Amino acid sequence: MMSGRWVATGRASALSETAGKKAMPVSSLDNDPDKARRFREMTLPYLDDVYTLARYLLRDASDAEDAVQECYLRALKHFDTYRGPAIKPWLFAILRNVCRAEFARRAASPATTVDDTVETAEQTPLWHETQETPEAQILRERDASAVRRLIDALAEPFRETFVLREINNLSYREIADAVGAPVGTVMSRLARARAMLRSAWMAEQEPTK
Repeated sequence: MMSGRWVATGRASALSETAGKKAMPVSSLDNDPDKARRFREMTLPYLDDVYTLARYLLRDASDAEDAVQECYLRALKHFDTYRGPAIKPWLFAILRNVCRAEFARRAASPATTVDDTVETAEQTPLWHETQETPEAQILRERDASAVRRLIDALAEPFRETFVLREINNLSYREIADAVGAPVGTVMSRLARARAMLRSAWMAEQEPTK
């Protein structure tokens, strides 16, 4: 699977340079330097990954930066409740809540909803993952702007699931924990997302008549 860092625009790297100042209230850190140290050590390595997901969810670089900052503020506020061991899905779960609030703010008109009924593992085709899926090959071979355009065209929640799996390298269980859905539902969403992306990619390969 591919790392999310190569599809970032560079804004995440710039954000990481000031994350300690922008994303954490100084007063809170001064009151508990050990907490500040532990928080930075555990969360800042995933800043680019959080930004990448925010960028795909919100489809706007500035909104993504704001969402990441709010995500880290909330993560710091609730850091004492974190019990581990995987902090990356925990950060993604917080980010999703931040993005939901942004979606609600944007909702001047009703958004198109996706049929998201709970699916069981029995309803979902199970497969043995190869080392590299055709979709991962697309991610590797196409330039970042083309990749982003194809993924942006995916409907929710398929875009989110695809990014978490193919770009951020989360396991099915970690994705399920992050999005609050059964593993079977995650697998079904991923299968549909891959099928949509594959169809879009193949359509672009067809010669224009």
